[in-house]
Amino acid sequence: MSVVTTEILTGNFASARLLIRPPSSLRVVDWNIDRGIQLPGIIDFLASANADIVILQEVDLNARRTHRLNIAEEIARKLRMNYVFGREFQELVQGTEASPAYHGQATLAKWPILNSRLIRFSRQSHFWQPRWFLPRIEPFQERLGGRIALIAEINVAGNKLLTYNLHLESRSNNDLRLSQVEEVLSDVARQDYLCPIAIAGDFNLDASKDAAVASAFAKAGFQDAIAAPRIATTPAHHLFESRRKIDFAFVRGPIRAASGRVHDLVTASDHYPISFTLTASHG
Repeated sequence: MSVVTTEILTGNFASARLLIRPPSSLRVVDWNIDRGIQLPGIIDFLASANADIVILQEVDLNARRTHRLNIAEEIARKLRMNYVFGREFQELVQGTEASPAYHGQATLAKWPILNSRLIRFSRQSHFWQPRWFLPRIEPFQERLGGRIALIAEINVAGNKLLTYNLHLESRSNNDLRLSQVEEVLSDVARQDYLCPIAIAGDFNLDASKDAAVASAFAKAGFQDAIAAPRIATTPAHHLFESRRKIDFAFVRGPIRAASGRVHDLVTASDHYPISFTLTASHG
């Protein structure tokens, strides 16, 4: 069953779990799935990863290029997970006035997902806004909306885990992306410090090398969930482009991350998935 709010769509496909206490660990996958164009390969990898929580960016809803599918729901149904989808953009070229298409972020879990909401960043690049002189054809990707963080509270056997699913702006500079990070961390600052929090997504910058971003996360008490040495999370798409490290995850609270890795042999998207395991910290 799926439920639609103004900007958020939810669906529940996970089997009921009758656990008295939380599991000893949770496996998390974060991945920009490039709209879901290679959906069978995406589902194959996610099924093999056997993740408890999946954090996805660039997820299509009713877009022509992905056969009008609700990509988040297709994945959730196949993996028997619950999901929440947040609308980032209305894709004007991919839909019609009568049947609009959307693009955004989705968080999936084997557990109930509660109290979902969006941060629509106050600073945006405006690169994607439609302009009268541009034709509405695929290369221009005209859109309405803006970059978001999708926040979801996951109830793991009575214990709350808060996830922030980020897609920072690609068409601007690191100062704008830093402002979007700071907006997320400002929201985090209002949460109970003992609440476990995971922030993950496509940062469109190297958060391990950008001093301002790295400092902001460190000051907020976060640790990088992917162990060093860091490797690229995107391949080179042509001879004049280098591989990039732009997909990250950070955790805070009474949890620790282990077994972090970049799955750089997975070719079902123009980004590689990253994964890690969360366990309760003891002191």
